[in-house]
Amino acid sequence: MKNILLSALVILLVFSCNEKKNKAPEKFLPDSSGNINHVSVIIENDMWNGRVGDAIRGVLTKAIYGLPQDEPMFTLSQIPPQVFSGFVTKNRTILKIEMGKEANIAFKENTYARPQKVVVLSGKTKQDIISLITENGEKIVEVFRNEEIAERQRQMAKAPHKFIQIKETLGLTIQFSSIYEIAKEKENFFWLRKNITTGHSHIMIYDLPYDAIKRNDSTITQIIEIRDSIGQQYFKGRLDGNVNSDGTKISSYMITEDAYTPFHGEAIIDNKPAFETKGIWELTNDFMGGSFVNYTIEDKVNKRWVGVEGFVFAPSVEKRNYMLELEAIIKSIKID
Repeated sequence: MKNILLSALVILLVFSCNEKKNKAPEKFLPDSSGNINHVSVIIENDMWNGRVGDAIRGVLTKAIYGLPQDEPMFTLSQIPPQVFSGFVTKNRTILKIEMGKEANIAFKENTYARPQKVVVLSGKTKQDIISLITENGEKIVEVFRNEEIAERQRQMAKAPHKFIQIKETLGLTIQFSSIYEIAKEKENFFWLRKNITTGHSHIMIYDLPYDAIKRNDSTITQIIEIRDSIGQQYFKGRLDGNVNSDGTKISSYMITEDAYTPFHGEAIIDNKPAFETKGIWELTNDFMGGSFVNYTIEDKVNKRWVGVEGFVFAPSVEKRNYMLELEAIIKSIKID
């Protein structure tokens, strides 16, 4: 019996050693780097200055919907292939053009650094590349944008908030940095605020009865009416309550700007269906306004809707990165 056990142990050790020998050592990759919403484009100068470059810019620098002023989806840096080495390979998002090969698009991860997304477009002609860009533009944008959202979530996770009352009251978790403060907490409603350059960013979280929203042709109108009623209740303007020269009181609160049609679509948040709405907010009887992004999540298990919205007031500065942070926060939500 002892001999049988000894033989089995020897065989096990031999197999274990062989597996370790056959297993390729894990490749060491440096940490990726780069500013949020910044894409490195690896392409020859003449192509960058011609039709191929125009096609790339037409996809990656398209204006973001829902901002008061036009801002590009991404900031691009062109790098000729012959100098693409060393630290420049560490950028988090890379679009690489390779000529002299069969037309193809490849989505790669962690090629030169970690985390990293690399999109490689190859072709024998410039038209091959242009066609690939045109046909796959939405997918390329989605890949890069998801990576930037994930990166912003990683950054905020380094100094997380400790507001346990959100989970205790609403039965959900949401990740944002400790720099946010609770501006208002009431029953099933939380309003959080962070001071930023020349302004402030906001998050509001709340839930609604399941019958508060009906799925029909007017669903988005219902959502806008709900956010406007919340704005009227909680987000007052600086002049609210002041008296006009004729003795009447000024009423100032946040509403959705009706001159700018909100974007609306459907999304998945925490594996649950959600309505996505983006647009411009303003204060009645005032001159303040800015961008907002709203997700209204259908929580069938708990027979309710969960509303999560981010909005920003930042006059005279770009708002793209602030809005991406708010979207990253919203997409971190986990409902119990």
